Amino acid sequence: MRIFIVEDDDAIAQAIINALESWEYEIRRGENYRDILPEFESFNPHLVLMDVLLPCFNGYHWCQKIRETSNVPVVFITSQSDNMNLIMAMNMGGDDFIAKPFDMDVLLAKIRAILRRAYDFIAGTSSISHGGAVLNMADATIRAGAEQIDLSKNEYRIMQVLMENAGSTVSREALMERLWQTDSYIDENALAVNMTRLRKKLAAAGLDELIKTRRGIGYIIDK
Repeated sequence: MRIFIVEDDDAIAQAIINALESWEYEIRRGENYRDILPEFESFNPHLVLMDVLLPCFNGYHWCQKIRETSNVPVVFITSQSDNMNLIMAMNMGGDDFIAKPFDMDVLLAKIRAILRRAYDFIAGTSSISHGGAVLNMADATIRAGAEQIDLSKNEYRIMQVLMENAGSTVSREALMERLWQTDSYIDENALAVNMTRLRKKLAAAGLDELIKTRRGIGYIIDK
């Protein structure tokens, strides 16, 4: 999923980019504040993070311009968090609003929720299904019937590896190597903790038998 960031504060922009890239979103930051539309159109994002106070024209102006050609979700980011600015953001075509300073986990949760609502129809083309579970790679969730489970970053990556290799045993070493390669350092004890939490979430959705342990070897999801 592609996310376009329009934020003139370098430190804030880079922190957001680092967080979103760790979830494997494709990111582009707007550079031309006099006219961001060509960059927006060439990137064709699934979501826009838009600062309100920008050089030249404010974020409300650019949201209106985007709305002339696109219904892409727009989340406003601003230090002006009073009710008037919230109303303005919604009236100008925004889909959500987050005030600075913000918790990065809250921002990520908002993004995932909006992407889930906006693009739920593409789940069939960006998901893996096995054993009654559907792993949606667009927003790191698992569906089991009517149940939907939000996964942490490590839980999602564990599920992704196991479901991509359904029918084959995946060693603990292979799982740890995958997490290491994605800048998420994890040792065997941490893997066990993440696996226990993941299994509890799956069990709550009736998927307690989805992941099986091959003692002394690793884990498997049977086809």
